[in-house]
Amino acid sequence: MTTRREHRQSLLRDPDALHGLAVSTLLLVLSGGLLYLFYLWRVWRVAVAAPVDIEPGAPTWLLLFGKRCEDGCPDADFRMRIDRAAVLADDHPDWRLVLLGGGPAPTEAEVASRELVQRGIPRERLLLEDQSRDTLQNLRHARDLLAGDGIDLILLSNRYHLARCLFFAECLGLSGRPCAAESVWSWTAGGKLLVEAAYLMWVDIGRRWARLIGHRRMLAKVS
Repeated sequence: MTTRREHRQSLLRDPDALHGLAVSTLLLVLSGGLLYLFYLWRVWRVAVAAPVDIEPGAPTWLLLFGKRCEDGCPDADFRMRIDRAAVLADDHPDWRLVLLGGGPAPTEAEVASRELVQRGIPRERLLLEDQSRDTLQNLRHARDLLAGDGIDLILLSNRYHLARCLFFAECLGLSGRPCAAESVWSWTAGGKLLVEAAYLMWVDIGRRWARLIGHRRMLAKVS
């Protein structure tokens, strides 16, 4: 399976992705940068407001987003996600967890499973989705795994990443609620927030443009 770096490089060779990037860049220039500030505010608002615990629905599935691992070792951000998932799993024993993320073995989902089992979470509560390489694929594969009505989805990730998770969930017709890995927002992650805002602007503007011109192939890539 490709690494995240290889996957990102393939996206930058995709003519539809480049089409969306060109349109969003043009609008950014024409707006004098105000367009980017809007997306930055949007990402920041989600990051600051996201709760760390959620009143469950029925049945409730917690989607734990993976993150790149070096030699099967989760980095600080991924460890925070796993730690929060372990706390929520203990607090809500009726929840089931979908562990998201592929990559070279051990996959991100396998790493999360190993860490959670070591914390006493029963393996039978864990469902692994280990084929995806980005957030959109995470949610698309989760949708296929959990096809059915009445499912309450909780999207667990770092605060800076949650706006992207919510955006793609909406694109795929999923109803998800954000849950933050960190207890509170910290400006130490401000650089990552800047990147997320630029990425969200690129994809959202590209999607809106594809709708406007009726570009079905572009739309299919985010649905």
